[in-house]
Amino acid sequence: MYLVQSHHRPATRGIAGLAEAVVDLSAVRENVRSFRERVPQQLMAVVKADAFGHGAVPVARAAVEAGASWLGVAHAAEALQLRAAGLQVPILTWLYDAAELMLLADVDVSVSTVAELQRVVSTPSVHSVHLKLDTGLHRAGSAPDQWIELTRTAAHYEALGAVTVRGIWSHLSHGSSADAVESARQLQFLRAGVGLARRAGLRPSVVHLANSAGALTLDAPDTDLVRVGAGLYGIDELGIGLRPAMRLVSKLAQVRRIRAGEGVSYGHEFVAERDTTIGLVPIGYADGIPRVAGRRASVLCHGVRMPVIGRIAMDQFVVDAGDLPVQPGAPVTIFGPGTSGEPTAADWADWAGTIPHEIYCGIGRRIPRRYEEGAR
Repeated sequence: MYLVQSHHRPATRGIAGLAEAVVDLSAVRENVRSFRERVPQQLMAVVKADAFGHGAVPVARAAVEAGASWLGVAHAAEALQLRAAGLQVPILTWLYDAAELMLLADVDVSVSTVAELQRVVSTPSVHSVHLKLDTGLHRAGSAPDQWIELTRTAAHYEALGAVTVRGIWSHLSHGSSADAVESARQLQFLRAGVGLARRAGLRPSVVHLANSAGALTLDAPDTDLVRVGAGLYGIDELGIGLRPAMRLVSKLAQVRRIRAGEGVSYGHEFVAERDTTIGLVPIGYADGIPRVAGRRASVLCHGVRMPVIGRIAMDQFVVDAGDLPVQPGAPVTIFGPGTSGEPTAADWADWAGTIPHEIYCGIGRRIPRRYEEGAR
């Protein structure tokens, strides 16, 4: 039995009725609780990129209800969306411009350089910041040779009441792999950076490094917070029993019979070896179905895996139903948790040579999201 909530986003009206992404918020809650049972630190639910395509506000609410005490986003606009929806827990954002700082008085911001820090303190409101140290990812974060200057400058501004240094953090370069040596090295680097910050006079209340996998593999009792992104949505990198939260479903828009020797879709890369029934699924690469996956992919229809045949097009693709008596309107599961024999997002990622994160994030805005509360 499902208690269904309808939360269709305003911009997702394109193919309503033909396909939808169904998000089970009980899976999100269960995944949050699974992490909270395993780690002593506070949990930041990372809901950037519209919660990996799942819908930022509904997912954030579910995560907070299950015990997440922080929310994390990439862009300032994402933080403002959460605040506008009434979410009151601390939020950290790490990508913003000078103009957006005027709007972020009640949002924590990441700072990697003295120049960024000076932009923060030049705004009228006192901001809470997290100083980011580059411990080896070599993306954002303070270079080690600039860290002492950054922490001393931050301590100076904090003493003047111009800023509050709430956190110090970094990001793992091998967080989803078994490279424990590199992660441990980064942790030691962060600990050294925290020590220098404290010598400069800073007293951060949260120190954080671990992502979803690192939360379970990194022995870091002296950190205060873990950032759970992938695991929130059921991307189970360590096999701990997380539940995928999204199910992408559609229906056969057309059904027809073709003869042996007839080709399907652009370029006739598929030519039927026998008479067969084909079905048209009205969703394509504009909606996030990876075009490159076409030669390996399949979907579930009437309890049977049907292979995708021919090239995946912008708005549609074709499946081979063989001799099954399928009709237009037959439900199709493109991916789901895999419990009924359907492909998973991980399967599609494998077929496309990518990761499940990209599959979820790629589901386009023409696909309505529907939210439900479901039992396992």
